[in-house]
Amino acid sequence: MACGTLPGMRSSLYEADHEDFRQTVRTWLEKNVAPFHGQWERDGIVPREVWLSGGEQGLLGFDVDERYGGGGVRDFRYNAVLDEEVTRIGASGLGFGLHNDVVAPYLRDLCTEEQAQRWLPGFCRGELITAIAMTEPGTGSDLQAIRTTARRDGDEWVLSGAKTFITNGINADLVIVVARTDPDAPGAKGTSLLVVERGMPGFTRGRNLDKVGLKAQDTAELFFDEVRVPADNLLGTENRGFAHLMENLPQERLSIAVGAVAACETVLAQTREYVTGRTAFGRPVGSFQHSRFVLAELTTETTIARTFVDECVRQLGAGELTAVDAAMAKYWTTELQNKVADRCLQLHGGYGYMDEYPVSRAWRDARVQSIYGGTNEIMREIIGRSLGL
Repeated sequence: MACGTLPGMRSSLYEADHEDFRQTVRTWLEKNVAPFHGQWERDGIVPREVWLSGGEQGLLGFDVDERYGGGGVRDFRYNAVLDEEVTRIGASGLGFGLHNDVVAPYLRDLCTEEQAQRWLPGFCRGELITAIAMTEPGTGSDLQAIRTTARRDGDEWVLSGAKTFITNGINADLVIVVARTDPDAPGAKGTSLLVVERGMPGFTRGRNLDKVGLKAQDTAELFFDEVRVPADNLLGTENRGFAHLMENLPQERLSIAVGAVAACETVLAQTREYVTGRTAFGRPVGSFQHSRFVLAELTTETTIARTFVDECVRQLGAGELTAVDAAMAKYWTTELQNKVADRCLQLHGGYGYMDEYPVSRAWRDARVQSIYGGTNEIMREIIGRSLGL
């Protein structure tokens, strides 16, 4: 089922087990998240206790092997269900998507047995909150230009540099850091992934960044001043960090697209209800041709987006999702999310600009979607290059 209650083509992506999981997620969110999210937005962070509760409910690491405490099911449709339901209630601060959709594949596929035993049980229980640190001040989406470096010194790597815009940056206990380990290698070559753990000397956090939206999400600056990282914390293959990133970025971008479509469906359902009940000039706002045409256009485009994203999820499950298709999904759906949020806010009139109405939060939270995970300009570049241009 779709996240909102829109007319049109029904999704055939999910099976009965996924819908049962959806109900579990929905019940947990309505009890443990929805009543408190407003306060978390004011605080600028989600309490760690919520992560422990989510882990206890089985909402973390469900694609991690059961012997490490995970659900043992590699099916991204469960990720998508969780992402949709989090979006449905507007819980933009809950960093479970970053934990499950982005970080989990690195740990699941690249950990040695010793690393897996050390990190994955806490990952699944919500005791080890995770982040991945790619973006640096001044580099943005250009991952080939990173300046964070790590040099080998005996059984340790000595890590120095800075990262910014890191989701879960304040709460994170375990951070996958992209660093240049071969300074002589050109471009993307010579980078590695190092796992930095809370409490390592020289690892500090800067500000919990004050953002336009996503107010409850702890997004931070991270600093590494000669941090001595054990050689055993190298994740994957030395000097193949960029290759590991390229393998996992399609899923990250698909995760963003899933959330974008869910956001479109949710705000459209809310707006449809609003214009039905709100009157102007003695008539429901929804009865005006302009309102009907706007909602008809946005509902059609959202249904088309849902159909494409559902197919991308299927392809990911079959191991066939390409970087180009993931870029298309991320680019198109996040542009649409911004359009839908903006035009639905307009249909609310002045009330749409009030914080008490969900559309106002949907509007400001949408803006970053076309920036993170690789800006949409980069997505267009990826797509354009695939055309031989």
